[in-house]
Amino acid sequence: MTVIYFVRHAHSHYTADEYNRPLSDKGVEDRDRVTTLFKNKIIHTIYSSPYKRAIQTVEGIAQEHKLQINTIDSLKERILSNGRLLDFDAAIHQVWSQPNFAFEGGESNETAKERAITTLQKILHTHPDDNVVISTHGNIMVLVMQYFAPQYDYSFWKKLSMPDVYQLTFQHFVLSDVQRVWKE
Repeated sequence: MTVIYFVRHAHSHYTADEYNRPLSDKGVEDRDRVTTLFKNKIIHTIYSSPYKRAIQTVEGIAQEHKLQINTIDSLKERILSNGRLLDFDAAIHQVWSQPNFAFEGGESNETAKERAITTLQKILHTHPDDNVVISTHGNIMVLVMQYFAPQYDYSFWKKLSMPDVYQLTFQHFVLSDVQRVWKE
């Protein structure tokens, strides 16, 4: 049995610099709550998106468990467009309602899901019977979950909090259980 703890990063204020956007003050407070949530859990390894806000969200877990944070580029948030979109909410709704649609320079849901699932499969093969923390982003996390069950969709994504934590249990690479472990 492999347990994957998907951690959606804590709150950060929007800037155009995706890689270096730090947590907000509220995000730092919530990061400490995330650390406490994992204090008494056995964690074998930690992976993260290379984005600063994702790394910062699990830094306390890494320190508490004396683990390194392994960054993986394919865990970064989906690229929505290579330009600025006038209506972010409408754009997100469109890519979720049309899984193969992509804005110019962006990724469709299917493309983003494929890169994330490929990474998850490698992690599952590398860490059988381990407890693994993966710090990532809302779209990527839900797209991975949707790969296994269709109820994880746009409506589910809209209800996520920042941060959020879901425990996915795999038996022989088959998803057997999903539980939300974050308490707001």
